[in-house]
Amino acid sequence: MGFIRAYLRVSTVGQDVMRAKNEIEEFAQRYQQQIAAYYFEKFTGTSLDRPELNRMLEDAQQGDIILIESVDRISRLKSGDWQQLKHLIEAKGVSVVALDLPTSHVALKQSDSGDDFIQAVLKAVNGMLLDILAATARKDYDLRRKRTLEGIAKAKATDPAKYRGRRRNELLWSSIRKLLETSHTYTAIQSITGASRMTISSVAKELKHETDLR
Repeated sequence: MGFIRAYLRVSTVGQDVMRAKNEIEEFAQRYQQQIAAYYFEKFTGTSLDRPELNRMLEDAQQGDIILIESVDRISRLKSGDWQQLKHLIEAKGVSVVALDLPTSHVALKQSDSGDDFIQAVLKAVNGMLLDILAATARKDYDLRRKRTLEGIAKAKATDPAKYRGRRRNELLWSSIRKLLETSHTYTAIQSITGASRMTISSVAKELKHETDLR
């Protein structure tokens, strides 16, 4: 076994990366393993071009393990992008271990010669399950995004005036909050709501402040 590299991604200010870090550390300790490097990312999982993800893949060597909290932390990608990422991981000769995918945990165990067949079968099953979970994560993202956009469209049709004006637009702010909480980027939120980046930043700061008070 090579190095264990933990990848922790959050996409909104309301998500707690330290909670995930603690869970991953406890998980590694149960298998008497040490984490060699952490890669913290604040970026949507729908994008393949993520700085820390790319850095981790550049650092990774044959036999290393990528440790993640759940499959959706590494991918909410469309099918083609997921296959591209999966190919990059396989080409590097590294394994993915996800806390929510028990069949992947075998990669953390020292394998005996008599277990080679079992290891091979579990690796094949794990690859299939990774594909299923990655597809499920993307489907979940698409569904939540669709519902959010439908809600915004309905609100605009009911009272479009609430999306304009010098005073704080509560409906607009509420919509931006929902989009931030469903992994949308600033650019996507601008396109959907017409809000300025300054307004989106203000909503993000308020959301973070509320989270810090909890």
